[in-house]
Amino acid sequence: MPTDHSDDRALVDAILGGDADAFRHLVERDSRLVIGVCARILRDPTEAEDAAQEAFIRAYQALATFRGEGSFSAWVTKIAVRQAMSRLAGGRQTWSLDDEEHRSATIETLSSEVDLELGAMDTEWRRALWEEVAELPAAQREVVALRFARDLSIEEIASLTDVPIGTVKSRLNRAFARLRSRLGSRPTE
Repeated sequence: MPTDHSDDRALVDAILGGDADAFRHLVERDSRLVIGVCARILRDPTEAEDAAQEAFIRAYQALATFRGEGSFSAWVTKIAVRQAMSRLAGGRQTWSLDDEEHRSATIETLSSEVDLELGAMDTEWRRALWEEVAELPAAQREVVALRFARDLSIEEIASLTDVPIGTVKSRLNRAFARLRSRLGSRPTE
């Protein structure tokens, strides 16, 4: 159900005035959305709940900066995306290069995107690919992780990172160009 921005502003004003129940209302209303977004990024329900909780805490601490130009839901979701991505960058997630299921799916997707042949890949080459992904500039690494490791659409990435769709596409294209130039094609067997 869409929220009215003026209702959000009124709730935030009530919270800033000392009404703790108003914040509880926002948390109850938006927690499923925030946890869901974190779960799509982290792919671990416990980590997602922790990231969502941290996002709500940070939102509460920064409530005075909420301008009310958009919905509280969108604002707290952006905070949650940053929390989840921070957990990924800090290695506090269960998905890793050692998670064969996610790694294989991501490698196949990345392989097709960088015009590489699909099929069995040499383990060393896989490791080299992931090492190169880890070396991408943060903005490129973020969109690659969200797009392929987390299976978000370009539109979802644009919304969650608060950058235009064209910028997301540009970052992906630059990332693929760098991967192509650094790795060339996959080794043949």
